[in-house]
Amino acid sequence: MASLPPQIRRRFLSTTTTTTNVSRKWAVKEVTKSNYSESLEEFKNHLSSSDFVAVSLQKTGSHRAPWLRPQPFDTVDTSYWKAKYAAERFQLLQFAACPFTLRASKLTLHPYNFVLFPRDELKMGMPTYSFSAQTSHLTSMAEEGFDFNACIYNGISYLSRAQESAAKVRIGNPAASSCVTNTSSTHTIADTVFVERIKSRVTHWKTAFKSTKKDDALLSSLRKIVMRSEMCGTRPCMDLDVCSERQVQLALEMLKEFSDDLVPLIIPARGGGTQAVRVVLTSSKEDRELFERELQNLEEEQNKRVRGFREVIDLISASQKPVVSHNSLNDFTVIHSEFLSPLPTNVDEFVGSLRSVFPHILDVSHLMKNIPAAISYLNNHYFTPIDMEISPQENEGNIHNLCVVKMCYFFAKLCSILKISENAMVSNNALLDPALEEYTNISNPCSDNPQESTNGDIRVWTKNMRKVSCDHLVFLWGFRNGMTAGMLKSLLHKSHAVFSEEFDVRLVDKSCAIVVFWQPALSQTFLDAVSSEEICDSLREIVSEGLRASNYETYNRVCRLGLWEADLAESMDKALEDSDCLMEANSSTYSKDIYWSSDSTINFDDL
Repeated sequence: MASLPPQIRRRFLSTTTTTTNVSRKWAVKEVTKSNYSESLEEFKNHLSSSDFVAVSLQKTGSHRAPWLRPQPFDTVDTSYWKAKYAAERFQLLQFAACPFTLRASKLTLHPYNFVLFPRDELKMGMPTYSFSAQTSHLTSMAEEGFDFNACIYNGISYLSRAQESAAKVRIGNPAASSCVTNTSSTHTIADTVFVERIKSRVTHWKTAFKSTKKDDALLSSLRKIVMRSEMCGTRPCMDLDVCSERQVQLALEMLKEFSDDLVPLIIPARGGGTQAVRVVLTSSKEDRELFERELQNLEEEQNKRVRGFREVIDLISASQKPVVSHNSLNDFTVIHSEFLSPLPTNVDEFVGSLRSVFPHILDVSHLMKNIPAAISYLNNHYFTPIDMEISPQENEGNIHNLCVVKMCYFFAKLCSILKISENAMVSNNALLDPALEEYTNISNPCSDNPQESTNGDIRVWTKNMRKVSCDHLVFLWGFRNGMTAGMLKSLLHKSHAVFSEEFDVRLVDKSCAIVVFWQPALSQTFLDAVSSEEICDSLREIVSEGLRASNYETYNRVCRLGLWEADLAESMDKALEDSDCLMEANSSTYSKDIYWSSDSTINFDDL
């Protein structure tokens, strides 16, 4: 594995199998709606005392066609568009989160599995009414012991941050004015008239209300109607209508200077903005402080009800702890879509938005592709004893939840091999050990250089890896059914002079293949030959049978426009139908270097 630091490639003399207590039963706490509140407090405490948090997600599906999975020839852009499509199509049902601490060889874990379901508890059509599912995924989940009845009836619902903002506007509950900004410009005549009018209203209302204590019940009721006075709980209140945000600020300034026993509240309008400023009259300074605490408690209760499971996401974000994932691009497109806001159209905006919430993301798939195989290899080739301690759990989850525990265990072994400093793991959110920093903030599942995650480069940690420009790639489709990559390569070798030079062929799916030319300009020569009227006899025969060819720009356009057909050949045909859009695609610019390998599996001997 050439891309790993030298210290991980050094083989210890001892190949003794690690003696750990991993054989003990791994328990993961199952969290549903019925035990969510108390579990949230436990999770918060465990998170605050941990150094890292690992996450693992399970959805109702992933990719409905083989070519829709991230491929070695994908750029950062095409990988992101594929992940975006899957994140928006399938529903998240399980979210495993495991705060953990690593001290020398001692690994302390606190695994939780949150069962989710997008229930419209606020009757507002959010978070969702529909989603897609793949029968293979549902079958696999059922075999692992997933309880679909518990998920539907007792799963935890949630709203994203964007949905929460929309919901609060639609609910229209009064909110305390968070800040008052002094209007810098001089007051106009209209401003002065407005301020004097509402000040007079508030003065008369306040005086009239105090005098109602001496009146009988009927007269008191009549006064409230005339003065447009209402009650906020046991306290009197009145609404001041406003027509603009400037009038809101003018009203808040006036009330702040007017009296200490008045508490202003903002009444949001259904369509956004502010409908009115509500003035609540308190009886004393102590009563005002009590009322403000009541407002804060009420807001916290409403936030918990609206946010649901997203409280967990907010806690992880606020902790600024490094997040360990096994598939960062797929996982965090889901997290962004479900819990933050709709996914941006391009990867640069996505990475910028994500880093503002999760500054440190560590992707272990960039170290090893298959965690169970990687653990087995490391156990047999490195003496790295890890003592695991898992907090006892009452409600244990299903098999899938163990993935997050295995991920933590694997991460701990890698840290031991890489000799990551223990001091770097102590909760210091500002800095990470350089050996860890090298693998943070990765946005592409095939990249081994996180610092270049958004520049279009793709890295695949495989043997025989070679750098190649996208300009050297040609997509072929329309060949006979059942043809293998070897058969197609042999056929092409006899068809044209460009194939006398070194080239490689790989099937993307059963309908489409990709050809790599290792010499500059040969790809364009071949494309020109296919479309030429003076095509040679052997190549003409293949083309007459339906063979079509196009460059990487067409594939890039397929992904950008979301032409997600089951067969890549059909998507490529659609991308070529509109000549105007094809010209637009040809004029697009992006980094075109990828890393090609003839083998898509990790060679552990390279370690």
